[in-house]
Amino acid sequence: MKFKSYSLHNFREIPQIENLSEEQKFDIEVVGTVLPFRTNNYVVNKLIDWNNFEKDPFFILNFPQKEMLDKDSFNRVATLLKNNIPKPFLQKEVNKIRLKLNPNPAGQESNVPIFEGKRLNGIQHKYREIMLFFPSQGQTCHAYCTFCFRWPQFALNEFKFAMKEADTMIQYVKANPEITDILFTGGDPAVMKTRFFKQYFNALLEADIPHLRNIRIGTKSLAYWPYRYTTDEDADDLLHLFEKVKKKGINIALMAHFNHPGELKTREVKKAVKRLIGAGVQIRSQSPLLRNINDSAEIWAENWKEQVKLGIIPYYMFVARDTGSQDYFAVTLNRSWQIFRNAYNQVSGIHRTVKGPSMSCNPGKVQIVGVSEINNQKVFVLNFLQGRDPSWVGKPFFAKFDPHAIWFDELEPITGESKFFFEDLYYEMHA
Repeated sequence: MKFKSYSLHNFREIPQIENLSEEQKFDIEVVGTVLPFRTNNYVVNKLIDWNNFEKDPFFILNFPQKEMLDKDSFNRVATLLKNNIPKPFLQKEVNKIRLKLNPNPAGQESNVPIFEGKRLNGIQHKYREIMLFFPSQGQTCHAYCTFCFRWPQFALNEFKFAMKEADTMIQYVKANPEITDILFTGGDPAVMKTRFFKQYFNALLEADIPHLRNIRIGTKSLAYWPYRYTTDEDADDLLHLFEKVKKKGINIALMAHFNHPGELKTREVKKAVKRLIGAGVQIRSQSPLLRNINDSAEIWAENWKEQVKLGIIPYYMFVARDTGSQDYFAVTLNRSWQIFRNAYNQVSGIHRTVKGPSMSCNPGKVQIVGVSEINNQKVFVLNFLQGRDPSWVGKPFFAKFDPHAIWFDELEPITGESKFFFEDLYYEMHA
């Protein structure tokens, strides 16, 4: 299949869009003016059930919904569009709305290192062993997820992370011998042509960095464009490159985003997974828990079962981040834990490699271990899976139980404690 992209400018060309009313099409235009909108012909033709599109998870995951903006913001943009306001003024008003949607979740800006007096705006280094690299050629996606916490990469230039200097990346890794993993992220690195992958990977291999053990690729491509690994013109070259990296003793791990088991059931994705595993690539899966998409234990259990059946390792269940359209997708922390627990109880041990529910918040990845009671007080039991300080990891702590909380910032220490155990050091770091 030849790739065809659809965005705000041409989505009405999609034949199935005739199923939508004019009001629904206009709603897409309004929300898509604020939040990035892009899909493609694989998603449109292979994943979405157009006979039931209003409740279809893949339609909701790709096409902006009216409720993804608050009423005031929606009405403001709708009025501007109806009045054909000049584009510069429209853009100014839209950016005001965007800045209210927390475009810098979990303090991403504070993860950017200063190296030899220079701010490395295409690198993030939050956790000791892993460095994130944002290749400038991979800062878009085959299709945009409507929940994506990296939506500012596509909408606000001042919040964009990108770099194309492989030499700078290598110098930084060499100067930080605790780094064992490099995560290529975006956007989606898999939109890059293989020649760009070669530039980065060959440079890393030639640098012969003894402490580099894993190269990870964070990608939605398996779900939204599996042809990247099968019939794209440079698909074979990419798999040969992965084999080359493996032969050099460096593990290649594809961090695949699968939000729903329906993404795993096409012939195309099964073929792509088989080819990747055949080339020695390890595939791990992760997804946020999303209301209107996968907020059921049965869906998650099926998702993990399908993944393991194909040879994919279940890795993370995340809590939807506090940015963009969070209110539309948010599930309470209490219900998130219940869904995880009930799904976990439906699968065998081989599926229980998955960790969660996890909040990627400013101090680190905080897992909701469960709900318990201390001195007759109901509490959340929490644990750091990753932390800005590695000593926090694996140290259980507690927060007051709040049945309405949807994010870590809403939680409070239990009665008798004025702060969480890590707070003094955390604020010291930021100071």
